Amino acid sequence: MIIRSKAPLRIGLAGGGTDVSPYADRFGGAILNATVNMYAYATIVPRDDDKIILKSIDKQVVEEYSSSEILPINNELLLLSGIYNRIVKEFTGRKLSFELITRVDAPPGSGLGTSSTLVVAIVGAFAEWLKLPLGEYDMAHLAYSIEREDLGMAGGRQDQYAATFGGVNFMEFYADDKVIVNPLRIRSKFLNELAYNLVLYYTETSRLSSKIIENQSRNVSTGQTSSIEAMHNLKSQARQMKETLLMGDLDKIGDILDFGWQHKKNMALGITNELIDNIYTSAKKAGASGGKISGAGGGGFMIFYCPGNSREAVINALKKFGGDAKRYEFTNVGLNSWTI
Repeated sequence: MIIRSKAPLRIGLAGGGTDVSPYADRFGGAILNATVNMYAYATIVPRDDDKIILKSIDKQVVEEYSSSEILPINNELLLLSGIYNRIVKEFTGRKLSFELITRVDAPPGSGLGTSSTLVVAIVGAFAEWLKLPLGEYDMAHLAYSIEREDLGMAGGRQDQYAATFGGVNFMEFYADDKVIVNPLRIRSKFLNELAYNLVLYYTETSRLSSKIIENQSRNVSTGQTSSIEAMHNLKSQARQMKETLLMGDLDKIGDILDFGWQHKKNMALGITNELIDNIYTSAKKAGASGGKISGAGGGGFMIFYCPGNSREAVINALKKFGGDAKRYEFTNVGLNSWTI
């Protein structure tokens, strides 16, 4: 028997950062994101030899343990260990024996929600294997709780819900971990045009998002006005983006992205740098009407809206920076698990 699952990565289109505590708890957050056909994968192969084998294809790391109810989480594959520990504690109450294999279509620190999406995929594989009674909200919240509470990893809430639900979603975030996912019914021609015009550019750099997020959270906790105002504006941006996509007024998207980017840079130190600023300026000179960094900032993927037929000109202009424009399509399917 082989159990597999996959969960899609996401592009954050608007409101990024307003899902992070304490801002979301105090003021309420709003984000608009869309999943793409790039995935995190998990495979579980049950064993009967009282062993647990954890394997990350991306990191080329294999860890082997004698089966136990608790695995160490000070290892390189702490995400995998932490998920197993929670599954045993909350659902099975007994040790398991298995091999867990993971891989992701994008590198860590790239801004597409790779870590959280991987957690969702692994949780989905365990749920499929053990027949756990988890709905979509349950699955997403469990993934969030493992990552943020059990493992103490800084971050927001959008990625787990995007990976679980899939599609284009307007998400609202409130105190006490309350999340409302509003799926948007975007006409196919508008979504196709958005995918054609929106360039997904990998800067070939990565960043440690937790440091940026910790700075952002500290700014809210200490009442730094410029940071809080920036987040208010990003929440407004998410609502603007929702209305624009639903109405198909795509010419406004670049301006909405640019509006958000100008404010996002004020949320915390480290969101932008000289390379990112130069890439952004070059893209706009080549015809992009707006763009942003994907995720917390500091590196990874950027997106640019290229109206009309400016897409190729923008891609050519960015070649000098050594990055790569990635091919993708939007997907409306979230977490998917199956048994062979």
